[in-house]
Amino acid sequence: MNSPTILQLLPTLVSGGTERGALDMAKSIVQANWRSLIVSSGGPLVHEVEQIGATHIKLPIHSKNPLHWRAIFNSLVNLIYSENIDLIHARSRIPAWIGLKVTKKTRLPFVTTFHQHPSTSNFIKQTYNSVMVRGDRVIAISQYIANRLLIEYKIDKARLRIIPRGVDLELFAPNKVPIERMIRLINKWQIPQSIPILLIPGRLSEWKGHRLVIDMLAHHLKRGSLYCLIVGDYMAKPKIKKELESYARTCGIDEFIRITGCTDDMPAVYKLSDVVVSASLIPEPFGRAMIEAQAMGRPIVAFDHGGARETVITGETGWLVKPGDPKALAKGVLTALSLNKRERASLSIKAIDNVRAHFSCSKMCNSTLAVYKELLNTRGYKHL
Repeated sequence: MNSPTILQLLPTLVSGGTERGALDMAKSIVQANWRSLIVSSGGPLVHEVEQIGATHIKLPIHSKNPLHWRAIFNSLVNLIYSENIDLIHARSRIPAWIGLKVTKKTRLPFVTTFHQHPSTSNFIKQTYNSVMVRGDRVIAISQYIANRLLIEYKIDKARLRIIPRGVDLELFAPNKVPIERMIRLINKWQIPQSIPILLIPGRLSEWKGHRLVIDMLAHHLKRGSLYCLIVGDYMAKPKIKKELESYARTCGIDEFIRITGCTDDMPAVYKLSDVVVSASLIPEPFGRAMIEAQAMGRPIVAFDHGGARETVITGETGWLVKPGDPKALAKGVLTALSLNKRERASLSIKAIDNVRAHFSCSKMCNSTLAVYKELLNTRGYKHL
């Protein structure tokens, strides 16, 4: 019997935790000598799919227009048969609705990963999200999300698996980032070297708390005592970038803030930073930036809710502070910056060890492969 072929479905390949998780999994599938396919509407990360030996098929699977769904459904069914797909893994809601219908027709195993908040604020949202708990196996990316699914969707525990997100420890390794890469970013972004660097990683979104961080810098820390780098995609929401830059000017600290957009070298960005902040106004389902920062040995200050409670060991690898409180956030930042050389080295070791023990990419991928094997073994594949 040939090796299994796994198809992952996600809206785009632009940036973010969902996309990175899909790429990490695609690489692991290939390394297991299986076949890996990804269907999405495309994006700049498509080239990475091809580099790792997987196959990308472009379909408008992100479309919320019902008029497109029949054509997408037919294309996926044809793909199932032409490529001998053995299992479908959906990572977002619209792709999951289409994928669920496809698997019912083709009788393939269906896996979903719940990356987002399981909103049940009204009947429409609850129904829309409910597709993500209809997989033969449902992967929650944190215990926080698993608990929400058990309470709000009454999901059968037998179908639920908790698999935290993982970091590529070959990529996010302090000793593998030479100074030349850091200098390149310093010159590119004209970063001052005379004051500490505060990093906020992640795509721009209202709920990520960038405005609150500006408040913190303007009203709870000495003006000019930190230089703030906001590094992440803003192309989907250029209006937010303009609003944040305008607000920083109003607060009189625009010269100490830079919104860079995406970069191809996040490890170097982390290594440049003195402290990393996660200021999400609502709980992070997981929070990949928090484990990336720790993998690079950097102190993380985050609000005490959601996935942060599972990744940050307060007082050892970072600090968890009162949610939504810029004053508490400032206190955490000052605590991190007050560490002496010995204390900072100790924190760095503990942070790296924490990620290696619990949040490695290999651990995440091996656990997901085990879920695939569990389902495939019921379909005739033995000893995978």
